[in-house]
Amino acid sequence: MNIAIWGAGSGLGAAMVDYFHGQGFNVIAIARNPSKNPKITDYNLTSIACDATDKTQVENTVAMLPDNTVNISTMGSFHADIPVDYIGHRYLIDALEQSSSNRLLLITSLGCGDSWQFLSDRAKQVFGSALREKTLAEAWLQSSGLDYTILRPAGLKDGAPTHQGQLSQNIEVHGAITRSEVARLSHQLLLNNDNFGQIFQCVDPNVAAY
Repeated sequence: MNIAIWGAGSGLGAAMVDYFHGQGFNVIAIARNPSKNPKITDYNLTSIACDATDKTQVENTVAMLPDNTVNISTMGSFHADIPVDYIGHRYLIDALEQSSSNRLLLITSLGCGDSWQFLSDRAKQVFGSALREKTLAEAWLQSSGLDYTILRPAGLKDGAPTHQGQLSQNIEVHGAITRSEVARLSHQLLLNNDNFGQIFQCVDPNVAAY
């Protein structure tokens, strides 16, 4: 299976590259600057440089994907000059709708959409702008024709998969989770077509939030 990972240069995207390559998938690593993640070269992966705030670059990148590629997006831009969280995903969703690759797992964050109400005032002040951008991306995806799933992880930490992360829906959760465990849970979600059109959140009760 071909899996395109958007935001593969660092952070959660880099953890996704590690995990899905280790599971034997044909990983296509997409990032503004793929060289930020040396493992893309170490693993001899196909990589595509793409600034997702540029509509033409996104369209050209999607056009390069093999038919029926599964897409995972971890793109985010905390305090960036031009946030990618909404506009980049809008361009990506629109381009995927015109392609054969209509499966998208969008990774956002706790605090998006209806989970905003559970954030502390301090979290809203610090992360509010980015979370609002990600919420707009979720809304754009929900009104698209794609086979989508949305995953909202708790606070992200470095670390290996723990196999103790918990997926849930429609309840209040707080805490943290390792990036590699989010990747493992993402794989779990992709294996089940019953998750189309669903929103999940994930947290690991055994990972300290601070």
